Amino acid sequence: MNKILGKAAVAALAFGFASEAVATEWNASVWGKRRAFTEHVEKLAELVAEKTNGEFTINVSYGGLSKPKENLDGISIGAFEMAQFCAGYHRDKNRVVTVLELPFLGVNNLEEEVAVSAAVYAHPAAAEEMAQWNAKLLMTSPMPQYNLVGTGEPRDTLAKMDGMRVRATGGIGQAFSAVGGVPTSVPAPEAYQAMESGVVDTVAFAQHAHLSFGTINRADWWTANLNPGTVNCPVVVNIDAYDALSDAERDALDSSVDEAIEHYLANYGKLLEKWDSVLAEKGVEKVMISEEELAKFRATAADPIREKWIADMTAQGLPGQELYDLVMTTLEKTRSGN
Repeated sequence: MNKILGKAAVAALAFGFASEAVATEWNASVWGKRRAFTEHVEKLAELVAEKTNGEFTINVSYGGLSKPKENLDGISIGAFEMAQFCAGYHRDKNRVVTVLELPFLGVNNLEEEVAVSAAVYAHPAAAEEMAQWNAKLLMTSPMPQYNLVGTGEPRDTLAKMDGMRVRATGGIGQAFSAVGGVPTSVPAPEAYQAMESGVVDTVAFAQHAHLSFGTINRADWWTANLNPGTVNCPVVVNIDAYDALSDAERDALDSSVDEAIEHYLANYGKLLEKWDSVLAEKGVEKVMISEEELAKFRATAADPIREKWIADMTAQGLPGQELYDLVMTTLEKTRSGN
């Protein structure tokens, strides 16, 4: 009996040590290479590891786990625990957050983009829709207004945009379509090749992406003030994996989001400060669109696309008007300092 108890005690002790030694390891699926767009994911991983003394780690994979357009599908089946995706890659799967991609919303800076995204992500309709994919919205990837790069003569009027083949997704693509453009939603890593091969005439990106994916290297010009909108790219986590975390691990993750976003904003701010020097270095002309053309663009694209979006969402049982109003009221509150 003593021998049996001895073996049982040793086994229990060994199991206890083994249990203590098991750390939590997550995989996060992003794409491209490390850049301003992924700095908050990298910072989040760093903070979580620090707060848990290395017991909870997040491995950030750049394209090794999934294609960009399949990240949400990977989350839904538990292929990995965290992922970044852009709403325009599959608008039917994340209808609620596409309110943030409507053209000419009037979001002026990254801080306002963070605020409106957080408000929409917190809406019950957003959480419910993401839950269908076993996904929980964790944080946004705030980006400034998109602008075009292109070759040849600048597309600086609506007339010149008629027939323009443009790499643009979401509401930005719809905006260009409204003025006669022909949008295509090739994934960001394929944009340079599409431009090089002549599949597209122009590419709409935020500044970091023009740098990271090399489209600025093929550009003759860049529109400095077109500002048709931006895309919304959430970072989500698998709900089952999130629920399986210990209280301490979950707290480490949740409490790191704000600091990760602050790091992202500071890093992106440095990129924006040097953007003009980047254009000069690469010999890219900075094109200013006239106020008259901008007004025509807004009149043609903003109101009709917004009204159609609200009607479509309402028809699908989603609170379209409520979501749009939430964006507007959040902008007002953010600007008033409340």
